Amino acid sequence: MTKLHMRRRTILAAAPVLVAAPYVARAQGKPEKTKVVLAVGGKSALYYLSLTIAETKGYFKEAGLDVEINDFQGGAKSLQALMGGSVDVVAGAYEHTIRMQQRGQDIVGFALIGRGMQLAIGLRNDVAAKVKGPADIKGMKFGVTAPGSQTHMLVNNWAAKGGLKPTDIVAIGVGAGASVVAAIEKGEVDGISQADPAVTILEDKKLIKIMVDTRTMKGNQELFGGPFPAACLYGQPELLKKTPNTAQALATAIVRADQWLQTASPADVAKAVPEAYLLGDRALYEKAFAAVRDTISPDGQMPAGGPENCLKFLAEGDPAIKPASIKLADTWTNEFAARAGKRS
Repeated sequence: MTKLHMRRRTILAAAPVLVAAPYVARAQGKPEKTKVVLAVGGKSALYYLSLTIAETKGYFKEAGLDVEINDFQGGAKSLQALMGGSVDVVAGAYEHTIRMQQRGQDIVGFALIGRGMQLAIGLRNDVAAKVKGPADIKGMKFGVTAPGSQTHMLVNNWAAKGGLKPTDIVAIGVGAGASVVAAIEKGEVDGISQADPAVTILEDKKLIKIMVDTRTMKGNQELFGGPFPAACLYGQPELLKKTPNTAQALATAIVRADQWLQTASPADVAKAVPEAYLLGDRALYEKAFAAVRDTISPDGQMPAGGPENCLKFLAEGDPAIKPASIKLADTWTNEFAARAGKRS
């Protein structure tokens, strides 16, 4: 496995400290809006496990919500649905809050699912034999959930370390789960940037060689110098300002799921998800979950240094991101998750 050790200094010293916005001063009562439409991209991945648990364990219902979950091919599609107004909230990568602010459109994260990226880049074994470093992947095709999603950004970041531009590689949307395994088996892509359980299954089949791995907190420490906020709930500011009780109910359900996953046995987790999510191998699913458990947020709150690590990562792989112009404090509030923790 090629390890990209990055020595982190204190970064973006000028970046503002995250300060919780007073969104929920009156978020005490019943949800203002009980019917909520939520978008996610690749729900079957362990990356979004807390969302599935909140659904199957009834945490959304117990919080007074009827949540309709629309599962898109990838996170970029979910973001499009939010900005187009067809959904109320997204379970997606935190990094989108930064990318949208750069484009002049504010969205805010408020309940963390993953405190580690939980993704990996793998190359087909025949391809990996020719690759000594990221400079060698020029022109290769990578199976990502959807172009523009965090899986795509991880490949761009790796390519940049080899002096390549985003246009030097080809990102092909293959979704998540079984379609990822099929893309490698059929030789449709040279490599993948994906979440588990698909990555673990491909490893077990000895079909790929892992080149970059963020599925453990150790891997995140090596790559980013600390925690890396991944999946979370995010929405437009109006969701938090105009319907704070609804946002609170959503956060409460996710935090309960995060907490349940800290101590649940792998067997209980496998029983709690739809059968199709196991991709035909319950034992491997349980193994994959056990390996990534420590990347799941224990409390739904943004860890110190997380936003800065994410901004640095984005800037390294995308020249359009200008760190000096980003106000990280406007991309996140811990207020909802903190309140949820007090209630649990």
